[in-house]
Formats: sequence, C-alpha cells, structure tokens
Amino acid sequence: MDFPIIHTNIWDGVIAIPGIVLFIQIIKFMTPIKHRYLPTLATIAGLLLSIFVSHRHSLSAGLFMGFLYGNGAVGLYASFKTAWLAFRKDNNRPDEYHPY
Repeated sequence: MDFPIIHTNIWDGVIAIPGIVLFIQIIKFMTPIKHRYLPTLATIAGLLLSIFVSHRHSLSAGLFMGFLYGNGAVGLYASFKTAWLAFRKDNNRPDEYHPY
C-alpha cells in the first residue's frame, strides 16, 4: 500500500489554522459552550475544512491534514494565551520600578 501524496503549501497554515482559531473564538462568544469542548470543536472544524475544501481528492490526506489543522489551531491559541498571561504578569508587578 502506497502512502497518499499530500499536496500542501504555506496557505494551508496561513489561512486554515488562523481561520479555525477565529471560528472557535466566534463560537466561544456566541454560544454557551463549555471551554473544555473547544479543542474537540477545533479538531472537527479542521477535519471538515480539510476533507471538504483543501483535500477533496484523498480521504486519507484530508484526515491527516484535518488533524494537523485542528491541533495546530489549538496549539496556536494555547501559545498566544500563555504568552499573553506571562506578559500581563510581568507588567503588573507592583514591587518593581519601571521608569517609563
């Protein structure tokens, strides 16, 4: 059995992953969904986007890239949130002197 040929380019990561993050943020603010279900929703959105839009020619390529899109979106959100919280913690310390 041969492995599927997956044709991908930079636009998959530049459009698909931030698009899924944006979609999840919209869903989060518009519905009362619990936060623990958001990574699963991101994975489902990545699978749907990949199978039906990006890689219609191959189900195995669509499944592989769908999990990559969904998990990439979760990782992007988690890294931004961690960096933002660390930034806020460092800038809100009252015991340090900031001359600016």
